[in-house]
Amino acid sequence: MQNTTHAVMSQRFEPKDSADDFPTPPWATRALVEHILGAETVRGRSCLEPAAGRGYMATPLSEYFEVVESADAYPYGFCQIKDFLEHPYKAQSHDWVITNPPFRLAEQFVERARLVARVGFAILARTVFLESVGRYEGIFRLTPPTIFAQFSERVPMVKGRVDPKASTATGYGWFIWLKGNEGSTTELRWVPPCRRSLERADDYRGRPSAPLSATPAL
Repeated sequence: MQNTTHAVMSQRFEPKDSADDFPTPPWATRALVEHILGAETVRGRSCLEPAAGRGYMATPLSEYFEVVESADAYPYGFCQIKDFLEHPYKAQSHDWVITNPPFRLAEQFVERARLVARVGFAILARTVFLESVGRYEGIFRLTPPTIFAQFSERVPMVKGRVDPKASTATGYGWFIWLKGNEGSTTELRWVPPCRRSLERADDYRGRPSAPLSATPAL
């Protein structure tokens, strides 16, 4: 039977005022720690998830980090309301910043995370984030990611919810910067097939299905 679940496609465009609400399946976050960073390297560390939404990324991060602070510019009912690009976070106030930012704001999130993170920061983004002259000149030419980790299997993201039956034609990868490695070359790695081993039955439990208000935090 054909799967008709609508998943995010690479040609998707969101309005400028959109919350860009495409939650990350929890297994994709576990894959970052288990296969790229290493669970032992983040044990005892703090982490900020600044675009937490309903907590589908923050929850698995809390399985590895000692402290996970969650925030979002929109009130989803899971975490405190703070706009990452506007809130006065102190420099190096968190060991790590890890998030799936709104694609249209991903460059700004990278620059902000560079200030807030002490050890490193990582964003999950479509593979096409590697493209564009603007991003090359703005962030990749002088401060490329330390590691780019491409998923070998697809990471389905559906607007407004996580769905274990969803499919997608879009590729995703983790862009990871380790502080102190600015200006170095980028290591290309692959996230091995791991969904089956990292996915859990309660990953898709019900949560608020939409922001409680369309008004973002200031």
